[in-house]
Amino acid sequence: MFAMRPVGYVIGLLVTALGITMLIPMAADWLAGNGQESTFGLMALITTLSGGIVAMACANSRTYGLSVQQTFLLTVLAWLVLPIFGALPFWLGAPAVSYTDAFFEAMSGMTTTGSTVFSGLDFMPVGTLLWRAMLQWFGGVGIIVVAMAFLPTLRVGGMQVFRSEGFETFGKILPHAAVIATRIGMIYIVLTIACFTSYIIVGLSSFDALIHSLTTLSTGGFSNYDASFGALQGTPEYVASVFMILASLPFVRYVQIIAGTAQPLFRDTQVRAFFGLIALLVILTAGYRMLQTGDHLEESFRESVFNVTSIITGTGYASSDYQTWGAFPSVLFFMMGLIGGCAGSTCCAIKIFRFQILFSAIGTQIRRINNPSGIFAPRFDGRPISADALSSVMAFFTMFMLTLGVLAAMLGAMGLSPITAISGAATALANIGPGLGPEIGPAGNFAGLPDGAKWLLSAGMLIGRLELMSVYVLFTFVFWRR
Repeated sequence: MFAMRPVGYVIGLLVTALGITMLIPMAADWLAGNGQESTFGLMALITTLSGGIVAMACANSRTYGLSVQQTFLLTVLAWLVLPIFGALPFWLGAPAVSYTDAFFEAMSGMTTTGSTVFSGLDFMPVGTLLWRAMLQWFGGVGIIVVAMAFLPTLRVGGMQVFRSEGFETFGKILPHAAVIATRIGMIYIVLTIACFTSYIIVGLSSFDALIHSLTTLSTGGFSNYDASFGALQGTPEYVASVFMILASLPFVRYVQIIAGTAQPLFRDTQVRAFFGLIALLVILTAGYRMLQTGDHLEESFRESVFNVTSIITGTGYASSDYQTWGAFPSVLFFMMGLIGGCAGSTCCAIKIFRFQILFSAIGTQIRRINNPSGIFAPRFDGRPISADALSSVMAFFTMFMLTLGVLAAMLGAMGLSPITAISGAATALANIGPGLGPEIGPAGNFAGLPDGAKWLLSAGMLIGRLELMSVYVLFTFVFWRR
């Protein structure tokens, strides 16, 4: 049995930091005169004290290095415990929902999923709206650090192919995680400020710009309007598309650019495939709209660029109900949501690099069938793929589809319609945001689902955000015995 106290120490510090940040929406409510500042003040006190007590109780066991088992446990507990406390202001403040709904909203925020159970956002207190956006912003930068510092070392889902790309962390996870967090955090903040400024330039109010810059860079998708980006149609859609794409690129490339070289960004096969896929999907969607509905070229192009980018990056904004565009765009959007962006970004879903490895392995197998005496090896980014990485990617695909099927079946058993169950499972596991159908589609929300379904979807969000295996390994006997 490995030591739990070092993990408790880090979790305590994270909870303490979360509690301190609750003072920001408290100040926002106080300045707006909403009368909700006392809720955030009380929750900040409870959260900070809880985290501080745990951290102090485990302080004598703090360490500058964590074992692999401790790192797995820390990663999962962080994304579980923080939403538990992050839900408190929703539960005991405005809009005064059940704890089930509050936890669903907080988990959707921290995992940058963007699914919501809240309605009446246009009239909600500014502190609540700001807290939703802040949760997504924290989750966005947090998942980049996990993807760059932890997952390559833990060999989750084929992420080990990136170990040589950025920071070597094996055996010294915490010190290097701190270095990565500092560098990535600075880039993340600069991009957020640039996004905020761009929104201001195109005419958004300062509050709208703040909320949407936080949720654009995190590719989270929470808006302060029930109509989402439908309330901000026009030039802001182009701004959002640019920054959603920037947030979906590998952040290690930004570190390399700052270090003086931009060549790795342009040579990255993930990046080239990502841009090519977006261009193809935009052409297909815009062309279909113009041919089928006769929509104007600029409108078709703008809405296609925005909604395609939003779905494939897992942001989940919607500037219109794309289900009204026809059956082809609806099916296309469902499929593209499972693809995702680049590894090492704020994006979610399966991610581009895994599809590239999968297709490379399929191509290799076809060549072996055609030429049994030949020697072929799958390659990624010009390098041979190790057997370890290849098996990890294949295991990820298998577990993703199995999890999707089981989750959809369980939701169906709760009485949800097939389209709601399947698309709900997919949007939770891939952390996309909206599903399909009249209930949870881009024009609806998840408020009407049974409580059991909301807990299942919350679990799906957590499992999908942490690349499945990080969570599943905790349920094995060998993990706890070692």
